[in-house]
Amino acid sequence: MRISARAERITPFYVMEVAKAASRLAQQVAHSDRPMIFLNIGEPDFSAPPLVQEAAQKAIRDGSTQYTQATGLPALRERISAWYASRFQLQIAPQRIIITAGASAALQLACLALIEAGDEVLMPDPCYPCNRQFVAAADGQAVLLPTTAEQRFQLSAEQVAAHWTARTRGVLLASPSNPTGTSIHPDELRRIHAEVSARDGITLVDEIYLGLSHEAAFGHSALALDEHIISINSFSKYFNMTGWRLGWLVVPDALVPVVERLAQHLYICPNSISQQAAWACFEPDSLAEYERRRSEFKARRDYFVPALQALGLPVPVMPDGAFYAYADCRAAYARLGLKDSWEFAFAVMEQAHVAVTPGRDFGSADTQHYLRFSTASSMAHLQEAVARLRAMLGSA
Repeated sequence: MRISARAERITPFYVMEVAKAASRLAQQVAHSDRPMIFLNIGEPDFSAPPLVQEAAQKAIRDGSTQYTQATGLPALRERISAWYASRFQLQIAPQRIIITAGASAALQLACLALIEAGDEVLMPDPCYPCNRQFVAAADGQAVLLPTTAEQRFQLSAEQVAAHWTARTRGVLLASPSNPTGTSIHPDELRRIHAEVSARDGITLVDEIYLGLSHEAAFGHSALALDEHIISINSFSKYFNMTGWRLGWLVVPDALVPVVERLAQHLYICPNSISQQAAWACFEPDSLAEYERRRSEFKARRDYFVPALQALGLPVPVMPDGAFYAYADCRAAYARLGLKDSWEFAFAVMEQAHVAVTPGRDFGSADTQHYLRFSTASSMAHLQEAVARLRAMLGSA
């Protein structure tokens, strides 16, 4: 069978390949005194709050399972608009908000609507691997620009200006970022957008972790800059609905009918039950619970990052959001006679029974020296993982 060149260009998602290996080992050690601790996948250990679950059950009981509009339920779009107003003091018209089948569908729609074959999109290195693949799936090319801890592993306006060519279509940023948990400072984001706008380009910002911001200097939506920003968001992370596959896209008015037309053909509409459940995310009790959980994620960060530092796994930039720690492991793997973070990740998995993610997925700018830890697991699991790593590295 002949496979399309487009499909062949899509590289493996190594995060999931490592996860499969961890799951196999987990089955073998499930009944041991050290079962596998999973710090590799960015998935909250919280489920959807009670009101969200009840809303889903009610939709099923009432038989409210039919197709919705391709752009999503108007009531949910209005609730998201109200959330932007109350949380970020932004007036985002509901008609600019398009509900999607997860943030992945939002990225796919944005790329298909805006990227032509051969277009280049500037992105930071390291960055979330799937974002690159959405560009590739639209026959574009992701151009990864190496970043450093000094710039918070984010692009700078100077880099954007220096690397812009006749083929550049725009930038795809993430704030807060996966794998680093760092955000772009609002002043720098403003400068980047000015460089892009001056060249008639597009600024796409992945904001799926925006609700999980922990520092006052950050946690600002890029939508505050102007109506031409395109924002991707999700119910997966802050709203704890990973498997419900629901996200949204905020676009300029002129792009709404274009994205709607694509959505109609690609998946008809987002999951109707998930949409009706998500409406309850914005009830006062649900929002209070989300804020309580956000505080817990911050407490986990505040414990885990210094603990990694003490183990000789320094985190060059304190994550200001999300639930990741991007740790430099070169000294640790060198002590074990290993060559990179890929080998070290498997050693940690096999010896400490802790699953972590090596940097290979996230780019090529020194990513072979880094591990990504997810702090979305419980405090008890994080403390046990630290104890196991301490024992493993202390015996090296």
